[in-house]
Amino acid sequence: MLIPFFFLLRDGGMNTSITELLTLLEAMKRGVAGQSIDDFYFLSRACLVKDESKLDRFDRIFAAYFEGVEDSMADLMQDIPDEWLKRQAELLLSEEERAKIEALGGFEELMKALQERLDEQRERHEGGNKWIGTAGTSPFGAYGFNPEGIRIGQNGSRNRRAVKVWDRREYRNLDDSVELGTRNIKVALRRLRKFAREGAADQLDLDDTIDKTARNAGLLDIRMVPERHNAVKVLLCLDIGGSMDDHVRDCEELFSAARSEFKHLEYFYFHNFIYESLWKDNRRRHAERVPTLDITHKYGADYKLIFVGDATMSPYEIVYAGGSVEHWNEEPGAVWIKRLLNAYPKAIWLNPEPKKRWAYTPSVKITQELMDDRMYPLTIAGLDDGIKALH
Repeated sequence: MLIPFFFLLRDGGMNTSITELLTLLEAMKRGVAGQSIDDFYFLSRACLVKDESKLDRFDRIFAAYFEGVEDSMADLMQDIPDEWLKRQAELLLSEEERAKIEALGGFEELMKALQERLDEQRERHEGGNKWIGTAGTSPFGAYGFNPEGIRIGQNGSRNRRAVKVWDRREYRNLDDSVELGTRNIKVALRRLRKFAREGAADQLDLDDTIDKTARNAGLLDIRMVPERHNAVKVLLCLDIGGSMDDHVRDCEELFSAARSEFKHLEYFYFHNFIYESLWKDNRRRHAERVPTLDITHKYGADYKLIFVGDATMSPYEIVYAGGSVEHWNEEPGAVWIKRLLNAYPKAIWLNPEPKKRWAYTPSVKITQELMDDRMYPLTIAGLDDGIKALH
């Protein structure tokens, strides 16, 4: 199957060598790509493409050759019993069954009900719709379904409906060395850069020296100017973990481009929304946090503030005290973001989610209102519009 694909690439001007094909075959033998066509695409692109300028050509050849393969794999998977593929405790519900499950009626009611369960429950439960357990429709527990619940003891998100998550989750730092795909982002960010003369006049101004010498009848008149510096200052706040795991690649490309373009760049991480503290290192986020007020006191109003996040969460996380999915916040996230916006008038929010989905997510609409509609998609066109708004 891969031999004709290999020759198709060569016929298409990719100059792919037999060594690269053997590398791909070895990686597949070791199970790097698994059974996902998306994983195979990224693996084959990494092994077979030597020049990033030919990525688009590779995409077109790949799409033409493997068209319909994903549907064939889906047909094969239909023959495998569901119980082989689903973990034993995980609940499978039809759309009709999911529609019948009602939320408890608000954040306060949910927390009150959880306290009652903690006071009353004395044993482990599986299934059911009331107790803290697994594989049920209760709002509390793991591997079940409820449109508005508290996730306790589950490895990773499934339905992304949890109002709170009572687990210690670990996130990794974004890679600032990512280069592939950052070129257009750098071009967009470069429009924000402002250069100014700062410091002592210790750099030769050649054009002015020639002009003044010529006007002085050839008598040398040396002119000096201060060195030219990149004067723009950027404060970058990056959402990490949860639903943002789907956008790590885009965020790494933006982060890498920003680190190379701005001399005065400060960055911090947050999860879902801004509260009373942020952090610099995801590996130590539970031990080393920076108070949000300290940031506003340390960095002046001349900084440009850029939030990067999908703004996709429970609305409680924005408008309620205690609404944070990971801790008990004394003040709503909306209060904290307003403080930041008051401290930094030049601010935008970059959203990696497609813009066509924003209107269907309540938390995105709330965030847009808090940002005075200064939310832009994390695309080249969106970056262009966002940069203009920061000037």
